[in-house]
Amino acid sequence: MQRALIITGGAGFIGSALASRLGMSGLPLVAIDNLHPQIHPSQQRPDALPEHVVLHEGDVTDARTWNDVLAHWYPEAVVHLAAETGTGQSLTEATRHAHVNVVGTTTMLDAFSRHDMRPSHVVLASSRAVYGEGAWLDTDGTVFYPPPRSHDVLASKQWDPSSRSGGSKPSPCLHSAASIFPSPTSVYGATKLAQEHILTAWCGAMRVPLSVFRLQNVYGPGQSPFNAYTGIITLFHRLARQGKQLEVYEDGQIGRDFVYIDDVVSALAAGLHHVPADRRTLDVGSGVATTIYEAARTIAALHGAPAPSICGKFRDGDVRWAVADATRLAGVLGVNAQVSFQEGVRLVGEWLVERGYA
Repeated sequence: MQRALIITGGAGFIGSALASRLGMSGLPLVAIDNLHPQIHPSQQRPDALPEHVVLHEGDVTDARTWNDVLAHWYPEAVVHLAAETGTGQSLTEATRHAHVNVVGTTTMLDAFSRHDMRPSHVVLASSRAVYGEGAWLDTDGTVFYPPPRSHDVLASKQWDPSSRSGGSKPSPCLHSAASIFPSPTSVYGATKLAQEHILTAWCGAMRVPLSVFRLQNVYGPGQSPFNAYTGIITLFHRLARQGKQLEVYEDGQIGRDFVYIDDVVSALAAGLHHVPADRRTLDVGSGVATTIYEAARTIAALHGAPAPSICGKFRDGDVRWAVADATRLAGVLGVNAQVSFQEGVRLVGEWLVERGYA
């Protein structure tokens, strides 16, 4: 039996990019992916997945998938990417998200136990969604955790949390696993936090090192242009390319940390090569805040489309602000984001046009 690096969700956006970065210099790469039509409309092996990667088409929630894989490959290390990722979609398809994200994880771990296999390292791609609204700094210097923005609150256009001290508008804190308590406000975020807890318990008991990477908003060439629930950057490009005016939700000041795919892959690759003693959790982002209005305006300008309009619509379960504190990632793994948002969106636009998607 040959040892391999197993990547669940390995034919997806991040998995394909990671496999390309890792190349053929180390362990054989085995990708497990169900080629879901929401991501892979043709349900064929994607061109972005390197030829040297062994693709096993199967579902991580199915024990038979794991039996087939583990009959041939010993999981020297595992990168767990397989997940349902639609924040808004998770409100109406909660069972689907919980089944894939939670049961898919426990099915994987049960398979390792059943086959008496212990990886030397498990890497989980978690999400900034575990923080929910995160922590905010009030005008009197105190840190507080605002409750989730309810439908009624959003409908009344109360976009920002209210000051607890009666002062002016509070300020959001950067997401940091070392200091910010996770409190998800979406079903998706709750399932990602559950993944973290499950893997922490199992890996701790089995003495398997665990790396948790809480990813901010990942974007770049290769991201599915067909998935309506993720990838606002590709959506903006496609609409702007058609000369349409982009609609921006709330008041346009939703803050996000858009991190380019190459920078995410650099973090994951570095994490694989520098195995922790037990467990570590790191935030992966550029550390730079970009408002949705700024993102829309930048993309509209690239295509000569009209300036974006602020429509005041909102999405239940969404958070106001999400930006990573990237200093610990740099300190632990020596990884810093290299691609600016302006450069990244230009590269995405060129890729979409080249592939005929925009």
